[in-house]
Amino acid sequence: MNKPIGYWIKRLDAALDVQLDRTLARIKLSRRQWHTLGTLSGGAMLPDQLEETLQPLWGGDTRLRERELAALVGRGLITMIDDRLTLSERGRETYHEAQRLVENARQDLSMGIGIDEYAMALSVLERMSLNAERLAR
Repeated sequence: MNKPIGYWIKRLDAALDVQLDRTLARIKLSRRQWHTLGTLSGGAMLPDQLEETLQPLWGGDTRLRERELAALVGRGLITMIDDRLTLSERGRETYHEAQRLVENARQDLSMGIGIDEYAMALSVLERMSLNAERLAR
């Protein structure tokens, strides 16, 4: 029995959420914390810049943002230098460990899928997303 693409997209999205959360939990990071470390791995940022960059992940929940940032500061993963947020050495190490775990999980997830198949799937999903967004306007 064939299911529509929306079914598979939602099923995959839910499974990816669970898998990523479990992967990051091994080093006691939330997904938002991981994205924050990843953003700061590119260099120090003013708090407003970080907030603007990560706004799609935070939404309008300022308490959530403050709680997640406070957890990173409390663990010594990020610090403030010259009014800019930056990764500490421990934060950089934690981020690289998270990246290694996530990459290993991605390899497991794409087992049995060729590079060309993966590229085609991404291309199709991108075009369908753009079409759906255009039609939604």
